[in-house]
Amino acid sequence: MQRLLTVCLLLCCAGAHAETYRWTDANGRVVVSDTPPPGQARNVEKTGGKAQPDDGLPYATRLAAEKHPVLLYTAAECTGECQQARDLLKARKIPYTEKLVKTPEDLAELKQLVGDAFVPSLKVGKTSHRGFTRSAYDSLLDIAGYPKAPVGSKP
Repeated sequence: MQRLLTVCLLLCCAGAHAETYRWTDANGRVVVSDTPPPGQARNVEKTGGKAQPDDGLPYATRLAAEKHPVLLYTAAECTGECQQARDLLKARKIPYTEKLVKTPEDLAELKQLVGDAFVPSLKVGKTSHRGFTRSAYDSLLDIAGYPKAPVGSKP
């Protein structure tokens, strides 16, 4: 019985992954959070997420995502460069997880990764980059085996 319970718990947790939501609240402020927005939110956008076997991604992308998962560190007050980083990942159709830095533990993790509390920061597999530089992001993704952006796509 205990073995069955363990298997059930593992199966339930296997599909869980962090998703980030971005929306405009009733006062016109842009909110980025890992909790779903309230009913009166406008311009709701779901960001992040991990590659799944049935997600329709090309084989090369799924393979790269398995070997070198992409994690984007952002903060609620980061708008310009964080949005540029999201746009680049979306333009290249890269499955990624967005981690909103909001707890002391998140901050410590980011400092250990890139040396200080700087967002956006990108981690591709075991390699990371502090800040947003399109060429650096493209290089990290290329080395990890992610397909290049389709011709004519702009972040």
